[in-house]
Amino acid sequence: MADYKKTIGIEIHTELKTKTKIFSNSVNGYGKTANSNVNVVDLGYPGTLPTLNVEVIRLALKAALILNCEINKEMHFDRKNYFYPDNPKNYQITQAETPIGVNGYVEIEVNGEKKKVRIHDIHIEEDTCKSIHYKHHSFLDFNRAGVPLVEIVTEADMHSSEEAMAYVEKLRELFLYADISDCKIEEGSMRCDVNISVSKTDELGTRAEIKNIGSISNVGRAIEKEALRQIDLLEKGEEVAFATYRYDEKSDQTIIMRVKEAGNDYRYFPEPDIPFVVIDDEFIEEVRSSIPMLASERREKYVEAGISLLNANKIIQNRSLSNYLNKFLDGGINLVVASNILLGDISAYLNKTGLDIENTKLTDDKFRDVVNKLNSGDINSKVFKDILDDLMEKDSSVDEIIASKGIKIISDPEELKKIVNDVLSSNESSVNDYKNGNTRAIKFLMGQIMKETKGSANPELVNKLLEEELNK
Repeated sequence: MADYKKTIGIEIHTELKTKTKIFSNSVNGYGKTANSNVNVVDLGYPGTLPTLNVEVIRLALKAALILNCEINKEMHFDRKNYFYPDNPKNYQITQAETPIGVNGYVEIEVNGEKKKVRIHDIHIEEDTCKSIHYKHHSFLDFNRAGVPLVEIVTEADMHSSEEAMAYVEKLRELFLYADISDCKIEEGSMRCDVNISVSKTDELGTRAEIKNIGSISNVGRAIEKEALRQIDLLEKGEEVAFATYRYDEKSDQTIIMRVKEAGNDYRYFPEPDIPFVVIDDEFIEEVRSSIPMLASERREKYVEAGISLLNANKIIQNRSLSNYLNKFLDGGINLVVASNILLGDISAYLNKTGLDIENTKLTDDKFRDVVNKLNSGDINSKVFKDILDDLMEKDSSVDEIIASKGIKIISDPEELKKIVNDVLSSNESSVNDYKNGNTRAIKFLMGQIMKETKGSANPELVNKLLEEELNK
């Protein structure tokens, strides 16, 4: 079975973050009462005409640019003709012949190796309504009908489940940070279809399509299960059918939905009710200049500042924290200390309260001050925990909060030296342990000093004085 090579291509539908739908003024919003965000255009009433939302073009162009695509400056929309209950017009408006972007690429990294996954095209289309099946009944929610999408189609450049998952994660990261989509796979705003075939030669095998995979981890599981299913058939001398499957998480299997026929004819033709769309270089550059700092650049800057790759990735997973940290990239604070408290106590506070960091009283000046005090040792982690709620909830400065709590920070070397010597005199066995090579004894002694000072001692200064006295 190890002789078989997987070949994988991915199609991702991503909903765009517009206020209204692509061809009507209905609200583009998730989680509303079924069939409340609809009008006659969404319902496909005879005689209704579409009106193109220009913000869709702007966001789709931004997506094409960050995917390194060549831009089609003159586009038209097409009708994709088919009948299905979720499609009352009996056609879907899409871009078959003139996608907004072609010949792009995304760079991924797997096991330290970088690779480019080629993008065949990115095109704009409208979403269909949502079908909900319950027992012997099917229900239709038209809130999703007409929501703007971009579909991103790769070349068959991936050869492992790890590469496929890395690609989906990278695309999600790109679109999230470019503010193109909220990329909530669990809500359906990002949906993934995987095409996979296996073969022992360079000639591609018969592919299967796995539709609407519900998470990035399930992309990997679905690929592995479908590959095993195809290999098992080929080992038995049977053929792999050209078919569409879904991945069932409970059974951990791919389950057939329908067998495909070659040469499906959707009778594409240019949409007669929408004029050609022409974009110029000025508009392209305007959109390009609106692209914010993307995750890859942020990651690079964080690591250059000394933040570990692990913490850099954790910060990037929370865009609001990343945006907050970015305000201090120009210097003036220790970014390692800043990232540690953002990921630690501040994140715990935000999770507990359900707040976003921008909706707290933690101003830029207060954050800068508290990071500098932690970095210099003027306050320690215990003090920071004690004052955190007030930092986040009150308008007072850091010094005012510390004073109001009666917190005293001992930073006088002579006063601390006396306390250090008293602790050493009371713990001769630990001193001897340290001098006999047990370096862990210093942690115990440090703990005793902090206990003696009730956590108010400057830890960096204590550590320095302790080592000096022990090494005499």
